[in-house]
Amino acid sequence: MLLVLCVDLDDDLGRKTEFETPVVGRDAVEAAAVALANADPEDSDVNVCFQGVHLADRIDDETVEVAVVTGTATADVSANRKVGDEVDTVLASLSTGEDVRALVVTDGAQDESVLPVIRSRVPIDGVRRVVVRQAQDLESMYYTFKQVLADPETRGTILIPLGILLLIYPVAIVADELGLPGSTLGVISALLGLYILFRGLGLEEAIDDLLERVRVGLFTGRVQLITSVVGAALVAVGGVGGLEAVGADPDPAPLGATVAFVYGAVQWVAAAGVVVALGRITDEYLEGGFRWRYLNAPFYVVAIAVVLHGLTAFFLGIVDLSYLAVMLTAGTLLGLASTLAFAVVEERYPPGRDSEIVG
Repeated sequence: MLLVLCVDLDDDLGRKTEFETPVVGRDAVEAAAVALANADPEDSDVNVCFQGVHLADRIDDETVEVAVVTGTATADVSANRKVGDEVDTVLASLSTGEDVRALVVTDGAQDESVLPVIRSRVPIDGVRRVVVRQAQDLESMYYTFKQVLADPETRGTILIPLGILLLIYPVAIVADELGLPGSTLGVISALLGLYILFRGLGLEEAIDDLLERVRVGLFTGRVQLITSVVGAALVAVGGVGGLEAVGADPDPAPLGATVAFVYGAVQWVAAAGVVVALGRITDEYLEGGFRWRYLNAPFYVVAIAVVLHGLTAFFLGIVDLSYLAVMLTAGTLLGLASTLAFAVVEERYPPGRDSEIVG
């Protein structure tokens, strides 16, 4: 048995006429089409109903039934659900022992979005799209544009760069009127280039993840959020110190400039590392995930800083070889001592045995 199924996803038939849906039967569908044509002659769903009747009349080699199913005015997920329910009602009303197949009649791509819902209930033999000849593919084009504008990913990828490009000319005019420098266009171009680069490399996900972690840190009281800010500030100060050390040499060689920069920045960067490590250790302790070996981190940072300070000071001629030997030995011993000490402590006093130690 063939079921000619006319789809009205936005429920024009139910909203504009007195007919209750689903409408089943040739005569009932024809009467519904006439009623809809009287209510709104320009509605394309009128053509869908008449096309369904026309197809039912032309097929004479098998049993045919015609029906109209509708969605809701919003034409969204709820509309798809309602169409599925009405298809179930239509199939339940067919008193036949034959296998039922469907021929779906629609007026455009929007109504065809419900095809998966229908296919999950009855096999679909084909789809017949009915459009006004003078407006061929017009509704499909409109629906495509609507989908593009509704997709956040597409909006961000296409519309934002297009909008920036369209703004370049009026911004240039305003800049000229205000007597601003000609670099305005360069700044706009740079911003557009950075945006496209971020989109192309997928960095927006990393930024979103960073912002989410900051938000979680603010509302869950994570100490590492504060120590990270302090650490970044210390690194910035270290960068300034490194540049000042480089500037002290009027004509530094590339290697000498690098050594001088490290010498001027190492103590600040080490302080930043210690602060960040202590913040992470504090958070792990508060969350119950503390391990004694985590305390190695600040000692390792200090040991590395001692070694780098001794090396850079020696290469700059500030200290002699004996000072370098002391710094290398001190850094090595500090790292080894902390590793062995906390390994022993963790073996004797595992974090899970706090209650036994207290007792």
